[in-house]
Order: sequence, then structure tokens, then C-alpha cells
Amino acid sequence: MKNIATALAAAQIKMGKALKQSQNPHFRSKYADLGNVMEACLPALNEAGIALVQPTRTDEHGTHYVTTMLIHGESGEHLSCDVPLILGKNDMQGYGSAVTYARRYGLMAMAGIAPEDDDGNAAAKNAPTNADKADEAFWFKDNLPKMTTAQHINSVLGRAKKAGREIAKMVADRANELDLDYDPDKRMYVAMEAADED
Repeated sequence: MKNIATALAAAQIKMGKALKQSQNPHFRSKYADLGNVMEACLPALNEAGIALVQPTRTDEHGTHYVTTMLIHGESGEHLSCDVPLILGKNDMQGYGSAVTYARRYGLMAMAGIAPEDDDGNAAAKNAPTNADKADEAFWFKDNLPKMTTAQHINSVLGRAKKAGREIAKMVADRANELDLDYDPDKRMYVAMEAADED
């Protein structure tokens, strides 16, 4: 992985921030959409000889994912990560939204970039408002029942922790409903069978 690691490090030096330029009317906030994220990192990746592909796949348990792959053209080395698809609606619009969401977060994770407000004031620097907390509570109440695997739960742990104790407890309760165990060493939930094997 030496070649792709070197090329990715060179690309990251040239990457900008993923500016929050799209408006979310439901949550009264701005966010960095897929176009903003690609604009921030794709030119630098391509200049370093790294191609981006984001196919969908389904595992043996029937869980759907978007796989984000960074491929180094010269060496053929690649890095990848999976983001599970959590559908808000079971139709093509819901599927398309979930794929776009997963592509956006997969690319930010792989490129190592973070979204930033257009005016330069990163949202992470500000304490969450009551409106922010209410929006997060609404999102988790709507989406937690749709999460059916440890990977689903693990994908929102960081978000739940930032949202506060009440939402973190909602996630823990959902994990208990799914018979998942929390592994403190790995800092993630695992299926009870896997925990027993360890």
C-alpha cells in the first residue's frame, strides 16, 4: 500500500474544505452535498493518479452498501470502505437519496476531509442549539427502527455521541433490541455470536 498511501498524502495537501453550500429546508441548515465534496477532493485525487469509483453491493446477509474505492492507476493498489444504505422510503427516490448520502460520507471518510460552513465558521466549533438537538432526535427516532445490523448501529455511534446522552441511550436501546453486545476494546457493537467467539 506504499504507492497509494504516498499518492493520497500528496493529494490531501491540495484538498480544500467541503463547503456547506446546499440548503436543507427540513432542518433549516446548510450542508455539503456530493457535488461540494467531489469539488473539494476529486481534482487533487486525479492529479495524484488516483481514480474514484463508488459501486453498490449486497452482502450475504442482504445488506446493501456503497463501496468507495480509491485506485492508484500506476500501481493498481486500492483502498476502500463500505457505507450501509439506510432507506428512508422503499422506492427509487429513497434508494437514490440513500446512495447519494452514502457516496458523500464514504468519499469524505476516504479522502479525510470535513465539511465547513461557507463563512468559515465550522459548525463543530459551535455548541449544539436546542433546534439542532430536536432535529437529531427526530432523525434518530425515524431511522433507528430501520437499522437492523451491528454495522448500521456502528455507523451512527459518533453522531449519537455528539447529539447527547438521550440520543446515545436511544441507540443503545436499539442495539439491545437487536441482541448486540458492545465491545469496549473495539469501541463498536458486535453480534452476540461474534462476541462469544472472542
